[in-house]
Amino acid sequence: TVLHYEKCMEDMDINTAIKAIWTLIGRANKYIDETGPWALAKDEAKRGRLNTVLYNLAETLRIIAILIYPLMPVTAPKIWAQLGLESDFASVTFTDAKGWGKLPAGTKLGTLAPIFPRIEDKPVETVAAPIESVTKQAQSASQPTASMPEITIEDFAKMDLRVVKVLAAEKVAKADKLLKLTVDLGTEQRTIISGIAKHYAPEELIGKDVVMIINLKPAKIRGIESRGMILAASCDEKLALVTAAEMPSGSRVK
Repeated sequence: TVLHYEKCMEDMDINTAIKAIWTLIGRANKYIDETGPWALAKDEAKRGRLNTVLYNLAETLRIIAILIYPLMPVTAPKIWAQLGLESDFASVTFTDAKGWGKLPAGTKLGTLAPIFPRIEDKPVETVAAPIESVTKQAQSASQPTASMPEITIEDFAKMDLRVVKVLAAEKVAKADKLLKLTVDLGTEQRTIISGIAKHYAPEELIGKDVVMIINLKPAKIRGIESRGMILAASCDEKLALVTAAEMPSGSRVK
């Protein structure tokens, strides 16, 4: 799963990468059903087996936390902290997800709390509701709804968004979706890999002032270290970069 996920991320095939994570999560859930830790806990003679099962599940969660970080940067450190791992999550790299058994035996769990709020099912209203009520519901349904969990202003403040100028752009070998960009932050230059090759030719990007997350963990994509991510809006097959014309490189976006 980890190697498949890595290949998908290198190819900027995010949807398939997410499916790989969910396959791993699904297998962990099946493992719980197969081993029945609740039953093992009732038999002192099976304490050793119970410890093995719980370790395997905790180690799986450790790997999952690393894999979901690029997609859920707020949630991943929460999982890490609840696992009781002493290392700072900021120092963790993708390499730490490769190989089994890196969770120290005997690790004591941290403070546990629900990471995602429970979604309660509500009873369906009767079809015989007044017409004006139906109209109001239709109007409400037409409003955009949040597709991601809410975050606090503190969560948002963790993202360092800056205006950067694209100095150079070129295609990445054997990768139809990827471009290698050199950008100017005002105080330094960085290389980033972006999956926008099907929407922008390299020459179109030169001189553009775009918005970038500069404190994203570095990642190696196709053997190239990418240090940041530029922002873009997308709808169906359309994609447009978030730009900030006439703003100097390094300007903070907030």
